[in-house]
Amino acid sequence: MMVVRYQDEIIVIDAGLMFPEDELLGIDVVIPDITYLLENRHMVKGILLTHGHEDHIGGLPYVLKELNVPVFGTKLTLGILEGKLKEANISSGVKLNVVKPQDVIKLGSLKIEFFRVSHSIPDSVGLAIHSPVGVILHTGDFKLDQTPVDGKIADFNKIAQLGTDGVLVLLSDSTNVERPGFTMSEKVVGQTFDDIFRLAKERIIIATFASNVHRIQQAIDSSYKFGRKVAIAGRSMLNVVNIASELGYLTLPSDTLIELDEINNFPRNKVAIITTGSQGEPMSALTRIAMSDHRRVEIEPGDTVIISANPVPGNEKMVSRTIDQLFKLGADVIYESVSGIHVSGHASREELKLMLNLVKPKFFVPVHGEYRMLIKHSQLAQEVGIPKSNIFVCENGNILEFTREKGSLAGKVPSGRILVDGLGIGDVGNIVLRDRKQLSQDGIVIVVVTLNKDLRQIIAGPDIVSRGFVYVREADELMDEAKEKVKQILEKCAEKNITEWAAIKSNIRDTLSKFLYEKTRRRPMILPIIMEI
Repeated sequence: MMVVRYQDEIIVIDAGLMFPEDELLGIDVVIPDITYLLENRHMVKGILLTHGHEDHIGGLPYVLKELNVPVFGTKLTLGILEGKLKEANISSGVKLNVVKPQDVIKLGSLKIEFFRVSHSIPDSVGLAIHSPVGVILHTGDFKLDQTPVDGKIADFNKIAQLGTDGVLVLLSDSTNVERPGFTMSEKVVGQTFDDIFRLAKERIIIATFASNVHRIQQAIDSSYKFGRKVAIAGRSMLNVVNIASELGYLTLPSDTLIELDEINNFPRNKVAIITTGSQGEPMSALTRIAMSDHRRVEIEPGDTVIISANPVPGNEKMVSRTIDQLFKLGADVIYESVSGIHVSGHASREELKLMLNLVKPKFFVPVHGEYRMLIKHSQLAQEVGIPKSNIFVCENGNILEFTREKGSLAGKVPSGRILVDGLGIGDVGNIVLRDRKQLSQDGIVIVVVTLNKDLRQIIAGPDIVSRGFVYVREADELMDEAKEKVKQILEKCAEKNITEWAAIKSNIRDTLSKFLYEKTRRRPMILPIIMEI
């Protein structure tokens, strides 16, 4: 999420979400902290969307609950967003405005031009924001594909014209800055699909990102060319195929698409299945197929599985596990390290240089990438002649202030990640995550004891319940010793006339923790429960 402010007017560029990293145990998604926007809600004129990927529109169902402002995006982007808003029960009252490349809109003193860029989802745009101080150009996610599948080439003319007229600040996608050369054209994948389809003897299963409409189109085209029926597996894939075909972004030859239930009505060599799960997600269709856990699709020896996507950093293990499992079932798996079945949607180094040279900005801000990528992109900008003093590498929350002549880092706004767990938004913080981490690593030991209120004597217990620490029946000796320790603590507390529950619990926790660590070298969470009667 990027915020542009001129005096008392704010526009927001994109509002995405992030999927949780390994240490965020139990978290479903991560969304941006919008405290700054809520504090200045009267200034927010609208939200501008560059394209329909989760990391650019996924946060909107949460943001629009708090901030009802107009949203501007292309037809496919808003089509995908509408589905998300309906799922979140907030579709009524949201002002969605369809724009096309080359459209110009005015929000307060700011004039915004939309221009077409190529990416791995159709209808992607960049933004030229004309302010009284100068032009801010935001590339969105892009690559410079000379032969896109839909024939709609990035608007090089507009980008060059903006560069000639003068751009104050360029914000450019940094995702593939570590890759030399140019990113291959999406059309390459279609040719590879044709080669694989020509040789495949049995059923073909293609896993890719649900949002990659061009990839889905090429899979359908190859299926049609080689006389195969196409079935769609996976809820998100089904949603995108329905939306994209309704809006005219996906061409479905007649009689090609069949229901997943119908696949066994056709010979195996006449069927292709397009599915989600290219990232090895545990609940996705491909993973369930690999684990023989899918109700309708089973792998048989001779089937060809194409994983047409790169593993996102962090997902490599899950993807490898899925591939191994598919091989065990007798499938022929073709995955990313075999060239030509996946190309990136992001510009590599030479394209990034070309963008910098076309735009010739006065100031440059690399965006969209890990910190190391932003640094590499800033070095690339210096190579093409932008002074180091005019390049700003930012972190979340940084304020960049620009005049016609100079730019500077001007402080921070509240920012960070809001964790979404089930229906709870932001109610899981560091303390809860720390507890979850401890539970996942060392388990929990619960000590239950019943005391006589007046005599301070043990009536029942102490009983010890353990989960994720040791199996009680197999550790009788350890548990008996632990119970003895608790008895001793309670007796000591009675002798010293300690009657405060908190103090008794603290004594139990400290002594038992030390004892269990000495015996097992583990530190389970210890939860004393005292009942008085």
